[in-house]
Amino acid sequence: MVKLDEKMKEDFSKIKIFPFATASKDGVPNVVPIGFCKLMDDETIWVADNYFDKTLSNLQENPKASIFVWNTETSGCYQIKGDVEIKSSGEDYNRMYNMVKEMGDKYPAKHLVEMKITNVYECKSGPEAGKKLL
Repeated sequence: MVKLDEKMKEDFSKIKIFPFATASKDGVPNVVPIGFCKLMDDETIWVADNYFDKTLSNLQENPKASIFVWNTETSGCYQIKGDVEIKSSGEDYNRMYNMVKEMGDKYPAKHLVEMKITNVYECKSGPEAGKKLL
């Protein structure tokens, strides 16, 4: 796994809604907006499954995902890729569940998607676009 640097972590903290991309085992892409996406440490991201349908199916078939980090307040623009594990019980799941329920009872917090960061790529336009950063 790779660890985000301080600049990347600061940019991550400025995002409210994250585009979260998955693909089926046949390569059919899917992207959804995620409100509960937390950087838990330098190499681990938690995503709450409140309303996943195709996303959950894709992750069960192909446990890899990508998150896009950029808005007008960030200094960088990144694509973070990682391997995921789906959890529906245990200490980490319970912790995520409680964090989501603090946001409101309307969120079901069905699963914790724990993503271990494997790669980070540059997304700004220009000659460095697509360059592997980590």
